[in-house]
Amino acid sequence: QLEEHEDFLIRPLDVTDGENRLALISEIEKIWGSGIDILVNNAGITYRSVLEHMAAEEEDMQINTNYLAPFALIRLVLPYMRSKKSGKIINLSSVGGMMAMPTMGSYSASKFALEGASEALWYELQPWNISVTLVQPGFINSNAFREVRLSKKAIASLREKTDYWHYYQAMESFIERFMMRAFATSDSVAAVIEKTMAQKSPPMRVPATADAYFFSLLRRLLPRALYHKLLYRNLPDIELWGYPDEN
Repeated sequence: QLEEHEDFLIRPLDVTDGENRLALISEIEKIWGSGIDILVNNAGITYRSVLEHMAAEEEDMQINTNYLAPFALIRLVLPYMRSKKSGKIINLSSVGGMMAMPTMGSYSASKFALEGASEALWYELQPWNISVTLVQPGFINSNAFREVRLSKKAIASLREKTDYWHYYQAMESFIERFMMRAFATSDSVAAVIEKTMAQKSPPMRVPATADAYFFSLLRRLLPRALYHKLLYRNLPDIELWGYPDEN
């Protein structure tokens, strides 16, 4: 169990709350008399929902947490990093930031945004000797999939067995199966982040699991049309999708 001491602070932070973000950074600067040397943006949420079932407030929560909030924190720490011409920014991305899956469109949109903006930031901060790294985990052996949020319309679709309910049923068991069989753990991903923090010049992208490395290769090597056909044909119970009344 982690405990506070003079060199280690534990503070709650709602990353989507601008006043909370500013207060935390200000407190750190006041206590230690300096800014942030390394920022790890690790907070995130996941909605499982087809795009048609996402409401505006659910989209806002997804994008705010996974993309807008990390970059709001980055803007708060950059003046100090630039003043000393050093620093590290590590953004936790996902396989979902390099490839999209059905019922995960809004999540992927948030991670695609994080990836694109992080890449632009990498170029912008090179003259200041500040590194920007995307750590990309794939499937992790944990119960994290149980914390995934379903949109209100997705819940109704599953309960009433209408519209896209086969999508939700199939994808939930599909993802659970892969996560429970994964070799990677939260600890192993944390070790990748720790290694990245210790590197003098970390790369822009770091696959944190074997499947992340595999999917990265797949996207680069396969022709786009073949890649999409291959992925679609391997989706679970695809023959039932589009037939909500079939039980």
